[in-house]
Amino acid sequence: MGNRSPKVKSLHKKARSLPKVPGVYLMKDEKGRVIYVGKAVRLNERVSSYFLASTDLGLYKSKMIPLIDDFDVIECEGEWEALLAENRLIKDLHPQFNVRLTDGKSYPYLVITMRDDFPGVFITREPNAEEFRGAKVFGPFTNVYALRESVQLLQRIFKFRTCKLEIREDDEQKKYFRPCLLYPIKQCAAPCAAKIDRDAYMDDIRRLIRFLESKRSVMLREMRQEMEVASKELAFERAAILRDQIKAIEKLDERGKMSQGWQPESESLMADPKKATTALSKVLGLDEPVRCMEAIDIAHLQGNETVGSKVCFVDGRPLKNLYRRYKIKTAENDDYMSIREVVSRRYREAGQGHELYPDVILIDGGLGQLHAAMEAFEDLDVKPPMVISLAKKEELIYTQAKSEPIRLARNNVALKLCQAIRDEAHRFAQHYHHILRRKKVIGE
Repeated sequence: MGNRSPKVKSLHKKARSLPKVPGVYLMKDEKGRVIYVGKAVRLNERVSSYFLASTDLGLYKSKMIPLIDDFDVIECEGEWEALLAENRLIKDLHPQFNVRLTDGKSYPYLVITMRDDFPGVFITREPNAEEFRGAKVFGPFTNVYALRESVQLLQRIFKFRTCKLEIREDDEQKKYFRPCLLYPIKQCAAPCAAKIDRDAYMDDIRRLIRFLESKRSVMLREMRQEMEVASKELAFERAAILRDQIKAIEKLDERGKMSQGWQPESESLMADPKKATTALSKVLGLDEPVRCMEAIDIAHLQGNETVGSKVCFVDGRPLKNLYRRYKIKTAENDDYMSIREVVSRRYREAGQGHELYPDVILIDGGLGQLHAAMEAFEDLDVKPPMVISLAKKEELIYTQAKSEPIRLARNNVALKLCQAIRDEAHRFAQHYHHILRRKKVIGE
């Protein structure tokens, strides 16, 4: 695209005037046929990029540019609507250059298992599999990563399950079951542990389906009407649930805000959390991606007011409502004893089976601090998952499984994630330490 033709320049000018909103764009040839459908977070930026000489579109898409005579756009109320509109249009129009959905490969679908007592929501490339018989199916989608991210956002609102447990309404043993991590971070209603009854859970599933099948504005109007009816009927709990869901839907595209429990002052720690968690999994030799990670740090001043902290990252981002502080009771100026105390107090419940361990536990310090933590774990009934430590200065990662430390490049995203959570634990511990010092000095 070295020298742009007058037609390309004209299309670029038209694209720059598009609104800065999410939407779907349809590239057309001179006969008005749609040859490509795509989605955009900002229509003006995405569409105009096709007509810039500096844009690398790849060999296949580059062949499309000379064929484009015009384009249309459909504005959407959010990324989710754009994602759904894109896949519907591709299925209906079969555009020539959307080869990925017409080349015989399998692509991701979103399925909701409506035959289950408590329907689950899953991403699959085999929607016709026996396990999904009778399911509500959406798709195919062009981008599995965008689909996964969107499902996580919707799960915070509608709190549906994504596990494959068999959960029956008549199972009286459910109330003794220990729910997974998604329940305490408020991303699942935990029907597995009888934390919600079937009627209430199905209400959420029906709202999810309505959300996927209608415009957001229509969905919100219906939910507000439901909330008013619930209030008039004095069903205040149901009205409160609807109120919270309405607020969450209105802020669906505002990611990482305090309303979701994320720690705002630490939001910029990781540029690409998903890439960092995937990289850390590979570095540590884990079979599954790191979803939940906790870090422990000790702070003290000349042996006085020794405190510990535990911070939590979920999917590579800080989650404030799972932070904890500990005033050390058994040690004055001994980091190893302090670490053993914090580890014992934090993970005792997990060891007894009442809570889940995170995927990775990071201890601030070197090999000695790691050994101190492992000594505390020896007294617990359940073995911990991956426990590591991060030494300052050289930034070496020690693990429970290897005698030699892991040395990563300073720009390695896995190391940056470890540094981010270590630094956040240190900040949180120091903050608590200053609170205790101030109380002691001014006699609060």
